[in-house]
Order: sequence, then structure tokens, then C-alpha cells
Amino acid sequence: MSRPQGRKQENHKISRELLVLTYGALVAQLCKDYEKDEDVNTCLDRMGYGIGIRLIDDFLAHSAVKKCRSYSETADMIAQVAFKMYLGVTPSVSCSSAAGNEFSLILDKNPLVDFVEELPAERASLCYCNLLCGVIRGALEMVHLAAEVTFLQDRLKGDAVTEIGITFLRKAEDRKHKR
Repeated sequence: MSRPQGRKQENHKISRELLVLTYGALVAQLCKDYEKDEDVNTCLDRMGYGIGIRLIDDFLAHSAVKKCRSYSETADMIAQVAFKMYLGVTPSVSCSSAAGNEFSLILDKNPLVDFVEELPAERASLCYCNLLCGVIRGALEMVHLAAEVTFLQDRLKGDAVTEIGITFLRKAEDRKHKR
């Protein structure tokens, strides 16, 4: 029996919508459970970190990527392969430091906020998509790259774009292994 041609795309769209709605329900529940936005942000980051340390195995198994030789290659891989693979979007990457260890992922479209119009005024310091920061940080840590990952701009807070900042915490020479 053959599978209908358009079926896979339809399932992908349904899965993404289910993820987005489920994520929204998760954030809403966390907002009920915690009074402070900082606590919600921390919880989302922690959850994302746990996802990231597990997701990296799936990413490496299904993407067939080669070892990245620089921080810029790593940032490009996150944007062009990982975001495309898991969220269906490709953020642009810009290097924001002369040292070459700070990068920004700029998302024109953030699928996690498809059904969110704006944050309530009483939740102004909520970082709604902080789970993404934890996922990136956890995945990078599993490939021995310590990084600080934060939201720099957020469309839900009135910014022009959604921007995630990644700062690699070690110098490039620290990554070289002796043979």
C-alpha cells in the first residue's frame, strides 16, 4: 500500500501546531504556579536544558553533520540545520564580537509564538520562549562547548525582531586536544 504524496507535510504541520499549543499551555501553567517571571524563566531554561542534552543525540544521528572547527561554524550549524530541522525556520546569524565568540540568531518568524498576540502587562519580564535558550545551552554543553544563551530582543515585548544571543565561554585554543 502506498502512502499519499502530501501526507508527510500535513503531519509535520499538525505536529508543529500541536507543539506550539502544548508549549503555550505549559507556559500558562508555569505562570499560574509561579508568581515571579524570573522563576518561570528559570524553569523554562532548566526544562530546555534537559531537552537539549537529550536532543543533541537525535540531531547528530539525523543530520549527518561534520565536526565544526570554529564558533562561527557552530552558530551557522545551529541556525541552518538545527532550527530548520526542529522548528522549520532558519534564523540569520551575525557575529557581534571582535573575539569571534559572540553570535546572534535573528528570527524573522518564531513558530513558538504563532498563537500568542502579546504578553500581559503584569508579565512584562517573562521570557516566553526561554526554553529555546536552555535547549541550545544543553546541546552545546553535550558537545563540550560551554555557552551563555539569552534572549536579547523579543517581538512579544515590542522589539522589531526576536534575537537570541550565544556567547561561547572558552577561547578557541581551549578546545584543542593534545594527541
